[in-house]
Amino acid sequence: MQYFLFVLSIFLVIVTFIPLIKNEYWIFRICDYPRLQKLVTNTFCIAFLVFYSSKKGYDFNDVLLLAMIINAVYLLRQILPFTFFGKKQVKKITSEIPENGFSVMISNVYQFNTNYKGCLKEVRKANPDVLLLLETNSVWQRETKSLEEHYPFFKKVPLENTYGMLLYSKLELRNTQVKHLVEKDIPSIHTQIVLQGGQLIQMFAVHPEPPVPMENPTSKERDKELLLIADLAKDSDLPVIVIGDLNDVAWSYTTELFLKMSGLLDPRRGRGFYNSFHAHYPFLRFPLDHAFISTELKIKEMKRLHNFGSDHFPIFISLQYEAAAKLEQEEMHPDKGDIAVAEEKKTAE
Repeated sequence: MQYFLFVLSIFLVIVTFIPLIKNEYWIFRICDYPRLQKLVTNTFCIAFLVFYSSKKGYDFNDVLLLAMIINAVYLLRQILPFTFFGKKQVKKITSEIPENGFSVMISNVYQFNTNYKGCLKEVRKANPDVLLLLETNSVWQRETKSLEEHYPFFKKVPLENTYGMLLYSKLELRNTQVKHLVEKDIPSIHTQIVLQGGQLIQMFAVHPEPPVPMENPTSKERDKELLLIADLAKDSDLPVIVIGDLNDVAWSYTTELFLKMSGLLDPRRGRGFYNSFHAHYPFLRFPLDHAFISTELKIKEMKRLHNFGSDHFPIFISLQYEAAAKLEQEEMHPDKGDIAVAEEKKTAE
């Protein structure tokens, strides 16, 4: 038992610090994901190491115990910004301005899921103004056609490669385009939403490939697409919201780089994880589905919705445009090193 504990503890230290290596190969990037799981396992290891600790002076067990305590402190510091103890990046509204409010539901439906009625039921319950369905093919397009009765504005990009998108909106959509920024079979939807009060919001709906062996052994294409979207967000004269399954966790280096380069904010910070994947394995859940917003937007509500057979939980967020919010909310800024890394990733072939 003690030898297993030693091996597990050493392994945890290694997988904690592997993400510090800025290599794009999947094994380095995937270790970013289970930060909370590493902390929980690390805590159990500390408890057992204390139990086995020598009473006759220092030994390897004690050295490892010290390493695990340092590891736990490091992990805790990484996790705290995404708990209620962290500073909120996005402030909550103090009074409602109905004509400036809108809500968004993001749902990766899992293309091979056949619970179409469950999806429609969850949409009816949440009743979002804007709905993004991901991993949608021609069957999902057909089975969700009834949404057009309540969502008269839409853009459909059904695909059979698990990267299809269906965007529905109660609010008018303008200048809607489907773009393939990095890969010809991976689309993103770029559109403007017209709020009831007339204010335009620039929206980018994205779903880049994950860095996993079955799909893409590196994060190169994902990182490039996110950073190209970051440039578009930064250059936009309108308030911006980026939504979708970004196939990256909220606390990763790439996500933080995206926030710095785009000037957008993460509503999760100071509120919670809102883990959206994997819906079927409670101990293996990560925040992969996101809504990043510009400083002119404040939050009314954010919640995880009920699963309807997908491997992702839907995410719901309600926002409000306030011009003065830009003076109250602070974006992150890149340093020279961040800018150099971003440029390298964007020009990578």
